[in-house]
Amino acid sequence: MPTDSRATAAALLPLVGGPANVLSVAHCMTRLRLGLADPSRADEEALRAVPGVLGLVVDGGSYQVVLGPGVVGPVTAAFEELVDATAGGRPTAAEELAARGADLKGERQRRNATPVKAALRRLAAVFVPLIPALIGCGILAGVNGLLLNAGLLPWLTPALAAVSSGFMALIAVFVGVNTAKEFGGTPVLGGAVAAIVVYPGVAKVTAFGVTLAPGQGGVLGALAAALLATYVEKWCRGRVPAALDVLLTPTLTVLVAGLATLYGLMWAAGTVSTAIGTAADRLLSTTGAFAGLVLGGLFLPLVMLGLHQALIPIHTTLIEQQGHTVLLPILAMAGAGQVGAALAVYVRLRHDTSLRTTIRSALPAGLLGVGEPLIYGVSLPLGRPFLTACVGGAAGGAFVGFFAMLSDQVGATAIGPSGWALFPLLAGNRGWGALLAIYAGGLLTGYAVGFATTYVFGVTDRVLAAAGSGRPAQDPSGSPAPSRSG
Repeated sequence: MPTDSRATAAALLPLVGGPANVLSVAHCMTRLRLGLADPSRADEEALRAVPGVLGLVVDGGSYQVVLGPGVVGPVTAAFEELVDATAGGRPTAAEELAARGADLKGERQRRNATPVKAALRRLAAVFVPLIPALIGCGILAGVNGLLLNAGLLPWLTPALAAVSSGFMALIAVFVGVNTAKEFGGTPVLGGAVAAIVVYPGVAKVTAFGVTLAPGQGGVLGALAAALLATYVEKWCRGRVPAALDVLLTPTLTVLVAGLATLYGLMWAAGTVSTAIGTAADRLLSTTGAFAGLVLGGLFLPLVMLGLHQALIPIHTTLIEQQGHTVLLPILAMAGAGQVGAALAVYVRLRHDTSLRTTIRSALPAGLLGVGEPLIYGVSLPLGRPFLTACVGGAAGGAFVGFFAMLSDQVGATAIGPSGWALFPLLAGNRGWGALLAIYAGGLLTGYAVGFATTYVFGVTDRVLAAAGSGRPAQDPSGSPAPSRSG
């Protein structure tokens, strides 16, 4: 394990209250997620000053340290080792009470969570673990396409095609495994039922008078199949005698869910998947500029509300159908507006040394599509710059959408990266040069409009005064914006 990861973990642990204050440790693509018994014991200012820390986010009962992709995994592993090594011994009564209080608080927050957000989080938990494979295979597919177009290395391109396409050919199985795991079923049973969707033999089955095709329904069909298998399995567990459970439960689960998949779910999910692809193409080809304006402008608020997670299966469906998602490059323009807004704040708030230091440290990550440090450390605490960042995102989205109306579609072969990190994943119906030019033009538009609107309208006298006094600014509605420590 890299020494830097151990050093970062060692620096973080005492600043979050020590091992006795850590209840859980996990991570996502960019954040170290900690469950703390007493979040007030965390020293937020000191945490922000740790080298490598890009920002902090407190989301419900989760205390999140933003470290960035490629860094968060090793740091999390080192942090867990450090906690395990130093947290021995029986907890004191005070620690037990603190842990119980944290559990009660978390339970109350879970009860207050809306069903829609809870469902979206579980949906994201199915697809997010697939993102690393989508990125790797997407980049290899792009490289293979360049080699084929250039007529280079003909002996290598068949092998690259196999390496890059194998995962996508079986993605339904992985979706089934993750679905069963997330919803409390046996993962291998979820994968077994989902595998029916891509099995070549389904071409011999007729449902609703139509012969099924392998892959019909795609990831949505696999998701529905595995979810049904999970419910069937749970129903069987409570009713089948213990002596027969090991034989009957798996058999009934695969049989019932498998037949339902063949004679209903594949057809229904195939209809929905086709509609998604048709709607995306028609939306951009007929109202591309307006659609890009709306999608690019609203994506940052969707991220703040957690509603962007609903787009993950849509992106995956489009990649599975068309080889790329035409929505992601447009949504990535929101990050460009965020970068432009942060640069304007940096120029206007010349005397706020702390904020300018935050921008300097977070800007490289923002350019590569990791927006949390700029959102939570800059634009959102100041209030109005968050709105002007959305304006920049809308302008960049309209730029890319306008070219889609001219039949110049720009897509991405994977989900996850954005900003400059999306360049290796670009794909579409035009040559590589055209794709690069359109996407780069959208980014530059987002930077420029985000900067200009923030410089003129986003940094008001009230924001300047608040920055000078250390008080939170007011948003356009007149209510205080979240504090910078939030």
